[in-house]
Amino acid sequence: MRISVKHFLLFFLVSSSLFSQVEEINPSEEIKTITFKGDTPESQLPVLKLGEYLILEFDVLNGYEDDYYYEIKHYNFDWTPSVLMQSEYLKGFNEQRIRKWDNSFNTYQIYSHYTLTIPNEQTRALTKSGNYLITIYNEDDEIEFTRKFMIYEDLVDVGVSIKRSRDVSEINSRQSVDFVINSNKIQFTNPKQTIKTVIVQNNNLNTAITNLKPQYILGNELQYRYTKASSFFAGNEYNYFENKDLRGANTGVQFIRLKDLYNSYLYFDVPRNNQPYTYNPDINGNFLITALDTETPETHADYAKVHFSLQTNELLDGESIHVYGNFNNYIVDESTQMTYNEEAQIYELPLILKQGFYSYKYIVKDKNGVIDENAISGNFHQTENNYKVLVYYRGLGTRYDRIIGIGEGNSVNITN
Repeated sequence: MRISVKHFLLFFLVSSSLFSQVEEINPSEEIKTITFKGDTPESQLPVLKLGEYLILEFDVLNGYEDDYYYEIKHYNFDWTPSVLMQSEYLKGFNEQRIRKWDNSFNTYQIYSHYTLTIPNEQTRALTKSGNYLITIYNEDDEIEFTRKFMIYEDLVDVGVSIKRSRDVSEINSRQSVDFVINSNKIQFTNPKQTIKTVIVQNNNLNTAITNLKPQYILGNELQYRYTKASSFFAGNEYNYFENKDLRGANTGVQFIRLKDLYNSYLYFDVPRNNQPYTYNPDINGNFLITALDTETPETHADYAKVHFSLQTNELLDGESIHVYGNFNNYIVDESTQMTYNEEAQIYELPLILKQGFYSYKYIVKDKNGVIDENAISGNFHQTENNYKVLVYYRGLGTRYDRIIGIGEGNSVNITN
């Protein structure tokens, strides 16, 4: 029996999550490019239909070929631990070694690329819908990182429409999510208690709206048409760059210098909160690993030091600017904080990133830790955003929260 740091930390997570959401653990600097996806080309929050596959990939920036292991746990709607035993939600074995990895080829940065696919020979199936957390840990039983994902059953229809804010004071800066839940396969009982919902904007759980109650119940149709409770700040289109060719400047890259690694210097970004809105299609904070002249960027793409720069005045004491996107799991800490260059009057941050297409934005954190995601980019109701509505259900006598349906909407067709 192994008693380890991993099990101690998992116990801490379980204990503390009784009072608050489980927070994802982000990796050390040695682990990069965590892509987590199902049937989408770019990495994003995986929301999978029961029976679909899940792919987790990451790089370790050394040549040691270390062993890594994974563990999957089931959680309730509010990310408290489920009472289900492992055998009730998982067929096969848990706490298994990741068996597929390859070393990089012909790159300045040496790394090992690990790939985990669920289901596999050891973990044959996840049999219940709901919230899941996957933990990756090393051979010393130390947690390297964790990631959330969801599995749903297709039992209800969820119609989603995006509207301008019904609050006139915010009509130009917010988007409201209206949705309707219809079911012919489940007979809802007391839906205000048994049905819970989560609305996610651009696959970012940090800003999700949870647990709205149906306003109107018409048989097995539940309607949600809130004035304020289901509205999001609209934001702006993401900034983006592409460095699939490290020998020549691509989209968003001003010039390149070869040092110990390739250095990609991006064009200066400027605040857009006071500028007119410009439609510019993006991938809403996600990223895609790609490299020129190879069909296997997983091991043939190189790493570069990407230099971000934002041309703006220095903020007040205690305020900080961070680079923000799915490529760093929307974290806000010292690793994402920009430094002010007084001589050039710009904020700067170099990040080591794998070749690919990245969308990102700049956010502001004040001295109290409050984050304003759109202080730099502004809020415009025309902004193209993707929304997902997840429907959870716990019927009478049920011991866990099922996800019984998902609906998606996009604000490109926003209406008043």
